[in-house]
Order: sequence, then structure tokens, then C-alpha cells
Amino acid sequence: MRIIFLSCLLIGLILLSPIHGLAKPSVSAINAVLINESTGEVLFEKNAHEKEKIASITKIMTAIIAIESGKMNETVTASKRAVYTEGSSIYLEQGEKMKLKDLVYGLMLRSGNDAAVAISEYVGGSVEGFVYLMNKKARWIGMTNTHFENPSGLDGEAHYSTAYDMALLMQYAMDNKVFEKITKTEMYKSESREYAWKNKNKLLTTYYEYCTGGKTGYTKAAGRTLVSTATKNGVDLIAVTLQDPDDWVDHINLYEWGFKNADQPTMAQPQHSNDFLEGFGNIYRQIIGLDVNG
Repeated sequence: MRIIFLSCLLIGLILLSPIHGLAKPSVSAINAVLINESTGEVLFEKNAHEKEKIASITKIMTAIIAIESGKMNETVTASKRAVYTEGSSIYLEQGEKMKLKDLVYGLMLRSGNDAAVAISEYVGGSVEGFVYLMNKKARWIGMTNTHFENPSGLDGEAHYSTAYDMALLMQYAMDNKVFEKITKTEMYKSESREYAWKNKNKLLTTYYEYCTGGKTGYTKAAGRTLVSTATKNGVDLIAVTLQDPDDWVDHINLYEWGFKNADQPTMAQPQHSNDFLEGFGNIYRQIIGLDVNG
């Protein structure tokens, strides 16, 4: 009878204990992570450390290096290489002159690959020189599973990162006030353009009122990639998804889950519950004659 009573008591404590926590959100992404921007704590992850193609979220690194160069008010002349870069574009013309600041806005809001090349040639001396800076910066930030091959995010055999590494990059970039201002801008008009650029990040412009910035990405090989940030009730979160056909919805679900549980001591299994149940289990095994160290 004593064994039956103790068994029932143990089962009851497990059921009542917070060890089970709160149900985590389901995401369509192959790779995903949600972190606290202030602390870096990982709140949710799914294959977050697997190396994958990342498409245009690469441009977060391109932008922060350009901003930190201190040359934002200097004028850049678009080269033939920049103008003829494939993919998304802000439609630079060869020989066109534009401030580096405007190029960074075009890079982040419209994902201009031509802007990425123009920036890299000016700041790094060449595309190759700039890529060297990108990889050096990645190592400095702690992006241990990342390697850049170009400043735009076009697919390459040696161009990859992870959801977690990209979250680290965004955390670092958001600490820069200029970057923070650019990434949360919904519309921007360059001095050399007759029309304004609208941000492609629909979380920011349309879908989610708490979104404070981010960067979209897509190539056929990489699929849809997205880095975003959101703030609610003084809590700042960063979400990253790779290979995600439903990224807008997934980011909203991650944020709503994260903000709802932000007042929890941790979203992982509470350590005190582990300690209590382990201790109870040891007592239980001793009572019924089991070897605790077995």
C-alpha cells in the first residue's frame, strides 16, 4: 500500500508541477529562433544551428558595416558591376551618384542588390574586400556557423548562416541607433529619386503593429527567409525563420507567444521543479529498495 500511495503522490506532483510549461508555437519554417533582444536568451528554437542559405537577410550585415564606416554622407558613384547585378534592384544607372545613406535605405527597404554592390565597392574598396570585412565582423560578433560570399545574399556554395547566428547579428545591429532608425522606416525618398521607396517588410507596414524592423529575403534555393524585431510592454524580441513558406504568420505567432510569456522566469523547464522531483524520486527509490546511484 505504501508503494501505491507514493506512486500516486509522485504522479500527482508531476501533473501539478510547472515542469510541463506552456505549449510552444508551431511554425512552418525548417529553421527558426526567437530570442530576447536585451539578454540574448533563446526562447524558442527549431534547427536553429543548422547551416542554410539565407538570401537577402545577408543585407543586415552589409548595412551595419556601411553604417559603421562613418561614410554615410559621402557620395558613391554606381559602377557597371553594381548596375548589372542580378536580382532585386533600386535601378541604379551606371555613373549615377547617390549618398551612401540613400544606398543603405535602398538596400534595406527595397533589397537592392545593385545597392549592395555599390556599397561594398565604396566601403570595402571592392566587393571581395567588403566580403572580407563581412566575415571578419561575423567572427567578432560570434557567428560561428556563418560564411559570406557576397554582400547581397545571392546563392553561393560558401554563402550560408543559421537562424541563431542571424539573430545574433540582428541583436548587434539593433544596438546601433542609425540602423534601428533605418530598419523601422516604412517609406523613404532619396534625394536623387522622384518617388519614395516602401519597405518590403509587411510585418512592419501592414500585418503586425508591434513590429519595429527587420529584413526579408528570397531565392528559389533558399526559399523565404525573414529576420524581424518587435517590442511590446517594454520587451524586445527578435525572430528569425529560414525556409519558411508562411513567415508572416509564423513571426506573429512567435511574438504573441513570446510576449504572453515574457513575465515567466524562463520559458525553459524550471530548474527548481527538476531539483524537487529528482529529490523526491531519490527518496521514493530508497523507500522501495532501489539503488539511487544505479
